[in-house]
Amino acid sequence: MSYRVSSMSVLPPVRKDRIIAELPQCFSTDAALHTKTDFAKKVRTACQEQRTGTVGFKISKVIVVGDLAVGKTCLINSLTGLTLRFCKDAFDKNYKATIGVDFEMERFEVLGVPFSLQLWDTAGQERFKCIASTYYRGAQTVIIVFDVNDVASLSHTKQWLEDAMKENDPTNVQIFLVGTKKDISSPAQYALIEKDAIQISQEIKAEYWALSSLTGENVKEFFFRVASLAFEANVLAELEKSGTRQIGDVIRINSNSNNLYAASKKKQPNCCQ
Repeated sequence: MSYRVSSMSVLPPVRKDRIIAELPQCFSTDAALHTKTDFAKKVRTACQEQRTGTVGFKISKVIVVGDLAVGKTCLINSLTGLTLRFCKDAFDKNYKATIGVDFEMERFEVLGVPFSLQLWDTAGQERFKCIASTYYRGAQTVIIVFDVNDVASLSHTKQWLEDAMKENDPTNVQIFLVGTKKDISSPAQYALIEKDAIQISQEIKAEYWALSSLTGENVKEFFFRVASLAFEANVLAELEKSGTRQIGDVIRINSNSNNLYAASKKKQPNCCQ
């Protein structure tokens, strides 16, 4: 495995087409994390007042899991640097299967605040599962991918989620169930598998999306949704952590003593004087 971007590297500027000013809407109201139409009011207020703390410097970890050849790597940039749909705005069908784990960085601006996703592309082959699972820890978002033309890949999604959750706290992870290759599925065929996918997404408390890496259908909208919900969760966590103290406030320690050290110093035993 090779690392493309170090967390200590200077982050690139946000591209103009990665600016998010409104909350992207869900793909299906029958299977959504929530159906509200806007960011939480206190999140908007915190952004307007520049009280988002360290959120603008944080990198949110996203892991992408699923069976071999369901299209995970076609959503993010692969190890070989092929021009794939989301990160490079193109598509290449001649990609190589991911060996082990790979990741790509994508920068956004949400409500005027920079925010980064670290997208981890994990191998779908059984022999690489042990390698990939070691990188599941610390994920804020889990994207489980299946092929809408392959019922078996959908049936395996619960096991992929179970493996990912072994390394993460379910209360701190947002889950997405994503069907790929929608462009080669007939309307009748897709309608059948969508019904099952929505049922599974409801069972595992995931938000369901269907898209096509080849045509770009719903790809940008999906990643905007992932970035926005991860950003909102981070801001809300910062606000909760700060308690009554507002993010950005300066904490001052006042003392009537002119010598804090002397005031706190314990009296030494006689034998030591």
